[in-house]
Amino acid sequence: MTGRDLGAALAVAEEAARWAQRHITSRRPGPGDPEEKAGPGDWVTSVDREVEEHIRAALLAAFPGDVVIGEEAGRSVGAGQTGAGPDGAGPAAGAGQTGAGQAAGAGPDRAGPAAGAAQASVSTDGAAAGLAQAGDGGLTWYIDPIDGTTNFVHGLPGVSVSIAAVDTRGVAVGVVHDVYRDEAFTAIRGRGARVGGVAVAAGDEAERVGLRGGLLLTEWSGLLPWPGMYGLITDLQERFTATRVLGSCALSLASVGAGRATGAVLGGHYNPWDVLGGALIAAEAGCVVFDADGVAGDVPMGGLGVARPDVADEIRTAWQRARKAEAAP
Repeated sequence: MTGRDLGAALAVAEEAARWAQRHITSRRPGPGDPEEKAGPGDWVTSVDREVEEHIRAALLAAFPGDVVIGEEAGRSVGAGQTGAGPDGAGPAAGAGQTGAGQAAGAGPDRAGPAAGAAQASVSTDGAAAGLAQAGDGGLTWYIDPIDGTTNFVHGLPGVSVSIAAVDTRGVAVGVVHDVYRDEAFTAIRGRGARVGGVAVAAGDEAERVGLRGGLLLTEWSGLLPWPGMYGLITDLQERFTATRVLGSCALSLASVGAGRATGAVLGGHYNPWDVLGGALIAAEAGCVVFDADGVAGDVPMGGLGVARPDVADEIRTAWQRARKAEAAP
């Protein structure tokens, strides 16, 4: 894809996320508001729907040639989009397969990449990665209006708004807005990552921490542990690495990019709107993006890891070892 102003795309997404943050913090789900979707504990609220509707409308008003895929309401095609890519309410088959590819080099940045940040991006080929593609040079947007709805329902932090834009080369724009800290994590492919508008590089404090005294972020697979979860956590604990579950996949990935955690492993089920924005932010901050097999390429839906370069191999190896041990007869 050529000629698209990704800076303008990011600006619209950021403004939509800021509106969402204000709306979410002004609301609490009332009696009977949370509804179960796929099963027990899989919550959706009226606020999820309101936020997604607003973000969807804002994106399509600004970019009528684009496609929007949201967690709650599925796929919308802009007025100017004649619609390449799979139709239907859900994501494309296999959507959400992201990886660490080559720098996209999408033109000059207004402020430049983070100092020392590796010029990695999340998947260099959106079609190969299985992501839905807008036609006619458009972007396909993935929205999670509230990533961390369970936390929101119970009045806990760990709630974010996640927005990502995908083109034919992969994930191009990512926004993760931490709702209760009112903090924006952003990235444009090939131009580095930012937190609150300030450039960040995940490896800045690598020599100070390492695995000893480090922090791994992870999430449950729905309500259940994922294969190798306990083994990985135990292995890293023996090396004095703590583990935390934030309750938001997007926030976990973005936090690693911001240098606030050593790594994150999501070993279970997730959807593209959960991870695309956060994975781009982590990659653009210089993190290594990997899968359960240790391949730094397209990451399948079955597992996603991000980590600082100095510890990525150790975490990846421990994850592999834990999966094999759990699968052994």
